Amino acid sequence: MSKLDKSDIKKVYWRNIFGLQWGWNYERMQGLGYSWVIMPALKKIYADDKAGMTKALKTSLGYFNTSQPMSHLIVGADMGMEEKSGIENDAAITGLKTGLMGPFAGVGDTIFLAIYRAIIFSIASYMALSGSAVGLIIPIIAGAVILWVRYKFTWIGYNQGTRLATDFAGRMKVLTDAASILGLTVVGALIPSVITYSLDFKYKVGKVTLNANDLMDQILPALAPLLIVMFSYWLLGKKKMNSTKLIFVLIALGMLLGNLKNIF
Repeated sequence: MSKLDKSDIKKVYWRNIFGLQWGWNYERMQGLGYSWVIMPALKKIYADDKAGMTKALKTSLGYFNTSQPMSHLIVGADMGMEEKSGIENDAAITGLKTGLMGPFAGVGDTIFLAIYRAIIFSIASYMALSGSAVGLIIPIIAGAVILWVRYKFTWIGYNQGTRLATDFAGRMKVLTDAASILGLTVVGALIPSVITYSLDFKYKVGKVTLNANDLMDQILPALAPLLIVMFSYWLLGKKKMNSTKLIFVLIALGMLLGNLKNIF
């Protein structure tokens, strides 16, 4: 029997419309807002399971960042999976979120930001400049359509999440592993695009100049950003280390590496 009803889905939908960006920060991006968005569903699913509720909240607080319109699909799928299989499959839920948020961000930003805004507001502006009052109404109508699409996305995600949790119940380990691999692949691909550090260290031997960054890229493209990420993860595994301290460590490391050419 389904634990969630239409009113629960609507609560999550409206919270997603207004609250996904609340509490946005550089450590978890939309993670805090995501947790608040899905809270009504979690309270319903884990009403009599305090341990499950605690674990679900910690899972939902993880790193999350995607295009807001597309986030409804992910939130809906999350609700469907947790309703049917519980938080025992938290690895699959985390992998699903991590694997989908990157591709969905690109699709959502292209469709709902670049294309949608360019077309709708260009038409509306042209009609308004021509003296037509319809130019004022077009963005309102288009906005209402977008709200309807996002509502449908919530239900599509919810129904598909339910199917994932039931149809693949016997193959959940395979699904979990696949989602985890996809998530790691997406995170790995983000490293060279988000971190653009280059080691500006050159060593001259006669007429020959050796560029440290070029040599590292020959070994492995974007090796410097990868080493920074690996070093950061290693530090975060140490006791008494947190994201705030890590930022200061990276700033100090950047200053040190940036002045290597002066040291040598």
